[in-house]
Amino acid sequence: MAILNKIRQKTVVLILVIALALFAFILSSLFDNKDALFNKSPDVVATINGKDISRQAFMAQVDARNNANSTQSQIMNQVYDIEVRKAVMEFQYNELGLTVGREQMRDLLKTTYANSPQFLNADGVFDESILNQYILDLKNAPNPDFYNRWIQQEDGVAANALQQNYINMIKAASNATVAEGELEHKLQSEKVDIKYVSIPFTTIPDSTVQVSKSEITAYINKNKKKYEVEASRNLQYVQFENAPSLEDENAIKDELISFINGGDAYNETTKQTEKTASFSAMSLEDVVTLVNAESDAAVKFQDRFKYASAFPTGIRDSIVKLNAGDVYGPYRNGKTFNITKLLETEKSYDSLKVRHILIPFKDSLNTAPNVVKTEVQAKKTADSILSIVKRDKSKFAGLVALSSDTGSIANEGVYDWHQSGSMVEEFNEFEITKNIGDLGVVKTRFGFHVMELLDRKSKKTAYKVATIERVIEPSIDTENAVFRTATNFEVLLENQDFQDAAKANSLQVNPVSTIKELDETIPGVGPLRNLVRWTFEDGAEVGDTKRFETTDGYIVAQITGKNEAGLMNTEDASVTALPEIRKEKKAKLLKDRLSATTLADLAAAENQTVRVSNGINMKNPTIAGAGAEPLVVGTAFGLEEGQTSKLITGVKGVYMVELVKKTPAVELDNYQSYTNQVAKEKSDAINTRLYNALKEASEIEDFRAKTVQ
Repeated sequence: MAILNKIRQKTVVLILVIALALFAFILSSLFDNKDALFNKSPDVVATINGKDISRQAFMAQVDARNNANSTQSQIMNQVYDIEVRKAVMEFQYNELGLTVGREQMRDLLKTTYANSPQFLNADGVFDESILNQYILDLKNAPNPDFYNRWIQQEDGVAANALQQNYINMIKAASNATVAEGELEHKLQSEKVDIKYVSIPFTTIPDSTVQVSKSEITAYINKNKKKYEVEASRNLQYVQFENAPSLEDENAIKDELISFINGGDAYNETTKQTEKTASFSAMSLEDVVTLVNAESDAAVKFQDRFKYASAFPTGIRDSIVKLNAGDVYGPYRNGKTFNITKLLETEKSYDSLKVRHILIPFKDSLNTAPNVVKTEVQAKKTADSILSIVKRDKSKFAGLVALSSDTGSIANEGVYDWHQSGSMVEEFNEFEITKNIGDLGVVKTRFGFHVMELLDRKSKKTAYKVATIERVIEPSIDTENAVFRTATNFEVLLENQDFQDAAKANSLQVNPVSTIKELDETIPGVGPLRNLVRWTFEDGAEVGDTKRFETTDGYIVAQITGKNEAGLMNTEDASVTALPEIRKEKKAKLLKDRLSATTLADLAAAENQTVRVSNGINMKNPTIAGAGAEPLVVGTAFGLEEGQTSKLITGVKGVYMVELVKKTPAVELDNYQSYTNQVAKEKSDAINTRLYNALKEASEIEDFRAKTVQ
């Protein structure tokens, strides 16, 4: 009871102690999770000039751009660049109050779609009513995605127009003056002739010029902007490749040989072992079935003829010498083992030349979203074009603008020399059956083609073959063995130095420097985003090791360095800093030891020659025999004729120059042409540098590494 009474007497103190303990606990949690304390919400990918890019909208764009040719990280970076540019430019538009009005938008759409075949009338002229009907149809369509995509297209057109308006305003405010034109004329036309002696820095060996770490550090601090870097990591790794063994290759060849010879095979349907015919004796139907079932090729049985040139060089002669029904192989072709059966031969045109105009309809293949014609309407358009070109073939080229085949429009609709069978079946049928000069309309899955056969060359032998292709890849046993080897090496590193363990196991160590937080590719390995993330995780330390699976095996990596954002460390900076510091030291050594005041004395003292360079101007400060030397040329222009300079530190060495002759620029009555040159240079600079300048001046916070990567 006495203890309880004391506690009651100290209630205020007790509450204060408990509150402080809770506060300390909360602070500890926040600092353990410092992202929550200092960073934006995980739903924000970036903030540009105060505008947030939401994670949801960002990932929606990433998903919409997904394709087989780019990795997820590449697409994210593309979308990020687009969004940053959009936000940076919108900030400028809003500051100036720039907008695109309704009437301007109508004019922009007319200009953008003026040559789109879908919005041309029967006379081939843009018809705004067709465009308006198309937009209305999209708006009333059951699927709102089509209309939303159209709105996005309109937004893109408006954004391009705003950007062009903005750039035009900047250009209008940055015109060149006559004084600038006169200066440009002087820089180009005023010339000097000089004599000079050059003492190259290479005359002093690098090994004789010592540079300390403190000197490198001082150079870095003096040139901070040049050596500012993002946070990065250094690592080293060894690879364990899932490469097929000789046993794996032999097993693949044995299976292909079994197809050639025929034999016993288990039938999953009948649950019985059955005799199979040899590949050479099979019927065409069975050959097709076997090839489609057993070949690893992306495109399996191809029911078409090929010329000898289509076969791999090393086995071409062997295949063309086969008789129908014969089989060649197994043979190696790159990363596959194949067997090939010759089915039949025929004489076929090896080169055809046609021109066409493609009129698509709504349900045809690869139709653009803005195609509104029905099949009947498309056929009617194609027939109308045919009747025009039948009357006057010279109009064909002009009507190609109506074609949706962008690949041939630039060539006036012509598909130049190509092999028979390389086009879709109906298209090819017209090419090989019609007479040269014939016209017609052909329907394919792409739409209606108004075609003319322009020319074709003589027939040659073509071959129809069936090929079973097997990729040479490691077996499960081989993959398991590679996994065990990589895992065992990872375990070794718990007690051994990375380099020592690699050497003991005859493994090559691959060093990698300055991996940045948003990188995804490891040199020599390829995309491996999870490894990069690991090196930047909280708690990841120098010396940590980990195994990662790659597309063709495993790597075991070790973190060897952590470089924080700021100035580059001395070791990394020395690559570029050392040559510059050495150059400064060599220049001082040369100047300290040289006392000559004339070109002849300097040349004699340093075993050099007096050289001549004439017609040098300030616009292009290049000296014959020495290259670009702006400071040396500038010094020459400041001399009087006959005057000799003191020693000058140039790009490649120390120089002494004598001005032989100065030719002033001729005074002109009008400097407009030079003024125009300056204006064009400024305009070109705005096109190439404006956005980067605006971006550099913007406040950009990038949270991708924490929110989406």
